[in-house]
Amino acid sequence: MTIPEKGFYVHYKHDPSGVKHNYMYEVIGIARDSEEKKYVVLYRPLYESSYMSPADYTARPLEMFLEHIKKDDFGTVPRFRLITDPDLIEELEVVKANMYGLK
Repeated sequence: MTIPEKGFYVHYKHDPSGVKHNYMYEVIGIARDSEEKKYVVLYRPLYESSYMSPADYTARPLEMFLEHIKKDDFGTVPRFRLITDPDLIEELEVVKANMYGLK
């Protein structure tokens, strides 16, 4: 079973010319549904999102999180891609701290 590592991810819907951190997330880890015995990925947005209130995290089925999506003009892309740019990671750490009151 493939498990996404904890860290920052960008969703395939992110538009670099749009809102700066739109569709960027922090993956907290995975959880297992105690009734259905299926795994889900727990993550939280790094942009203001009204759909989250009052939830602290979003959960998505592991299979869906890991799947690839056919995107016009780009071919097939991962639904979520791990962010590896150290400058962007540093920036997102600050965003996370400000949004979630973390030090």
